[in-house]
Amino acid sequence: MINRIGERTLELTRKPRVVGFGSAAGKKEGEGPLAKWFDKIFTDTTMGGETWEKAEAALQKTALSLALENAGLENSDVGLIFAGDLLNQCTSSSYGLRDFGIPFLGQYGACSTMAQTLAMASILVESGAADTAAAVTSSHFCSAERQFRYPLQYGGQRTPTAQWTVTGSGSAIVAAYGNGEFLGSGSKLTQCSDMNLKRQIGAAHVCIGKIIDMGITDANNMGAAMAGAAADTIYRYLCDTSTKPEDYDMIVTGDLGKVGTDILYELLSKENVSIEKQHSDCGLLIFDCDEQDVHAGGSGCGCSASVLCSYIMKRMRKRELNSVLFAATGALMSPTIVQQGESIPGISHIVHLVNCTD
Repeated sequence: MINRIGERTLELTRKPRVVGFGSAAGKKEGEGPLAKWFDKIFTDTTMGGETWEKAEAALQKTALSLALENAGLENSDVGLIFAGDLLNQCTSSSYGLRDFGIPFLGQYGACSTMAQTLAMASILVESGAADTAAAVTSSHFCSAERQFRYPLQYGGQRTPTAQWTVTGSGSAIVAAYGNGEFLGSGSKLTQCSDMNLKRQIGAAHVCIGKIIDMGITDANNMGAAMAGAAADTIYRYLCDTSTKPEDYDMIVTGDLGKVGTDILYELLSKENVSIEKQHSDCGLLIFDCDEQDVHAGGSGCGCSASVLCSYIMKRMRKRELNSVLFAATGALMSPTIVQQGESIPGISHIVHLVNCTD
């Protein structure tokens, strides 16, 4: 059952379970602080393919395959895929996932896409429209640079506010749960030796964000463009649920970087909200900004996706984290509209993940 709480938050009363997840990362990401958490690290940035775009498609294919393996499921056990990326027509998703034979709904939320796909999968499963649904997202540094800025051959200089698009992908599989057991294909889940029904990650709440425009026109300052949306959605969620930042083990944004994180704190302080003690940003977790020359941090759909589906969910399974607000952020722009001088709107969605004991 889905209950609306306050203005924009949905309570998922049965808490659909994340029964499997997987992550894949590129070479630079594999040299960063989270290397040990990723399931697969590619040392070849083309992933054995001929183009950057084909490489990104391979990232999604790998992440979903790992999530299925982690859940002990086959392709036919998944009712629907929600997937997206940064490229035109979400080509990395459609080409990367075309061989799975699973019903597909493409999504675009820019760098917030992991939260959007996970929210949609959770809502669909909670509603009873599907027993299982997968969320998949990716980005690739080289394909994103060609899409949004300049081909790498140009050797363009990056400004201090610029962020490094993550080469990575993450996938999570959500299954229906109720009355103490998995529903639908749950019989197979129950039989998996590594599945402990008493220790599952559940999606407890979803809060869909508003488009917030901070008036930023610089395509190399995504953190500033997205910070307003993150502040708005986090504040609204806390108000809707009558909770405080200290009620959560982690409030994680994806991917404001250094600049956006400072602005987020400033905006929330105006509402007398302080999240500094609980907050982490995927763009700052995935790279060592001082040692890896990524300027303001990481970005891209694959940033929050790969961090969520490795570092965060693995820590939740270990019971190091029990309640996490995942608030991925995105800049809703295109190269054409930026070249026309338009500002860059931002968006942020929240999925509240909890460890379940029922």
